[in-house]
Amino acid sequence: MSLPIVHHPAYCANLPVNHRFPMDKFRAVADLIRAEGLLDGGTFFRPRPAPFEWVSLAHDPAYVDQVFEGNVPDAVAREIGFPMRHDIALRARCATGGTVLTGYLALEHGLACNTAGGSHHARRLHGAGFCVFNDVAVAVRVMQADGAIRKVLIIDLDVHQGDGTADIFQGDPDVFTFSMHSQKNYPVRKVPSHMDVGLADETADDDYLSALEEVLPALLAREKWDIVFYNAGVDPYEHDRLGRLKLSREGLQMRDRYVIETSRRMGLPVAGVLGGGYSTDIDELADRHVTLHRTARDVSALSFV
Repeated sequence: MSLPIVHHPAYCANLPVNHRFPMDKFRAVADLIRAEGLLDGGTFFRPRPAPFEWVSLAHDPAYVDQVFEGNVPDAVAREIGFPMRHDIALRARCATGGTVLTGYLALEHGLACNTAGGSHHARRLHGAGFCVFNDVAVAVRVMQADGAIRKVLIIDLDVHQGDGTADIFQGDPDVFTFSMHSQKNYPVRKVPSHMDVGLADETADDDYLSALEEVLPALLAREKWDIVFYNAGVDPYEHDRLGRLKLSREGLQMRDRYVIETSRRMGLPVAGVLGGGYSTDIDELADRHVTLHRTARDVSALSFV
């Protein structure tokens, strides 16, 4: 089976020097994927920028209009952490369109990955925490509106709790949000997911994987899910700038393999998104992120008949 990978050059926008968000990682991830020959046919699938109508399915239209028109209030821009220029808005729209495309490609191929996405702090009313639009939430709502899916499981293993995703899907019987994260990390005020597993500081590979193995099989069997969206944030890594956990590189790979292979063995399509990861060493960070794509490529070669 082939592994479709989605990318757009606009995923990488310009930020001020020494900004905390490592924007250049998106360019480096794409370059590394090309260099390692992970692309079928040598080309990425290129998304369209998400239009207003798509984004408004998951976010307040007034906020969406502010982003599209470049009129985001200063207080909201500070909470997001980006200068809210038009190129930043385009980046958010392209990443969101990329996750929508990744979802549809997962339905077609069984497994697909984006080279961005996982902006899980963006809530219905506004963005936050380097997240302008919640791309997974938009993708779910677009695909539901099209009638392509109904029941959705969101597995969020970023080191930070998925408060925005939880906010958007609160009370929704068709979308189940699961977040396993560092309990004492950002955000301070967490919005309850349908299931949260908060981990202690310095949780390492064995305890992390044991905690995941305790809950994942039951979650996958809980409903007849139409698709799984997987946020494969690499900030649980022991040397991440903004993480408080202690996963090794091998631990990250084992985590991704367990989630993707277990889901695929149950016949579930999986759409993988990049999630968080923070380092001043962009090459190291890109190599860490591409763990998702390497692992997905390996799993895509397996037979689940």
